Amino acid sequence: MTGDDRPLVLVVDDEQRVVQAFDIWLGDGFEVLTATGGHGALEQIHDGVDVVLLDRHMPDLSGDEVLERIHEESYDCRVAMVTAVAPEFDIVDMPFDHYVSKPVDKSTLREVTTRLAEMGAYDQRLNELYRVTQKVATLEDEMTDSRLGHHDEYAALIEERDRLREETHELMSEMQPHQLEDVFG
Repeated sequence: MTGDDRPLVLVVDDEQRVVQAFDIWLGDGFEVLTATGGHGALEQIHDGVDVVLLDRHMPDLSGDEVLERIHEESYDCRVAMVTAVAPEFDIVDMPFDHYVSKPVDKSTLREVTTRLAEMGAYDQRLNELYRVTQKVATLEDEMTDSRLGHHDEYAALIEERDRLREETHELMSEMQPHQLEDVFG
């Protein structure tokens, strides 16, 4: 969080108009940093960043590469991939928290960003459950049941989700309904 208690968001997209739109949409509730490429994102990120909104397809350094660097450097931030790249099974092993397909509207962007900013206050196991649940939902939204049924990655993701649900059951039973809504929508 920043000194003024607004979450700090780093918006990364190679299209200047997208960066500007996201900055305007988020500016009243968040402090916003912007970068128009992967290298710029790595120059901007620091330990104070709460949320990164990251495009996958960028010419200088892809969002996937930036995501990996964020993960390797162990920045304590949440990452949403906000992209026109259709999700495939490669997302199973990617260390992001939420996947948003473009085009995205202001309401969705603000909702996802708010949810991710709030996740910092929750137990790490709940954060992991959220990540896995979002990946399952993304794949289920984009693919047919028959396609999902033929992939070991999807089956492993379901097993991981169920294991995490079991591990966090007691913790979630202690949470208020509005807290569960904040985390899982």
